[in-house]
Amino acid sequence: MSPRVHEFDWPDRAVVGTIGPPGSRTFYLQVRAGAQVMSVALEKQQSALLAEKIDEILDHLMTVEGNPFSVPVSTPPELVDNEQLDAVEEHFRTGTMSLGWDPSTAQVVIEAYPLPDIDAEDVDASPGEDDARAAEMLLVRMPVGSARAFTKRTREIVGAGRPACPLCGYPMDPDGHVCTPPEV
Repeated sequence: MSPRVHEFDWPDRAVVGTIGPPGSRTFYLQVRAGAQVMSVALEKQQSALLAEKIDEILDHLMTVEGNPFSVPVSTPPELVDNEQLDAVEEHFRTGTMSLGWDPSTAQVVIEAYPLPDIDAEDVDASPGEDDARAAEMLLVRMPVGSARAFTKRTREIVGAGRPACPLCGYPMDPDGHVCTPPEV
């Protein structure tokens, strides 16, 4: 069975955002094209790594001799998006992701696949059985300016969590923090 692809070519909006207070936030990659909105849950680390790797692709493109693509060094002001997420209906929790560059359209390409559902009953299932959730994916194609804006916002969202303890470096909860300072 070929995967059901939720494809967003040149989306109106592609952002990472969160729901919940720091320490209990759920991260979402949300994409919108017209009335179609899709939200997939990510881990904080996935969000941070996605932004880092997109920036690496864009930075590399800027160094390529004869590169025909106009890659912005920073986020174009007209593409800054500080709005809240649209209404979130989680479609799936992301497991595997892939990232690439499509030179034919000058777009960064993100693919997100759901975590497989593994429970006690699935342990005895044969490997060839279809799993509807595993047979789908989110495919997002963003132009370079939107990709640069995506990374800026994602880095800000990831960095807006709980402050780090100056003694141990671990996140501090709003209701208190107990740590053991490192030995000197």
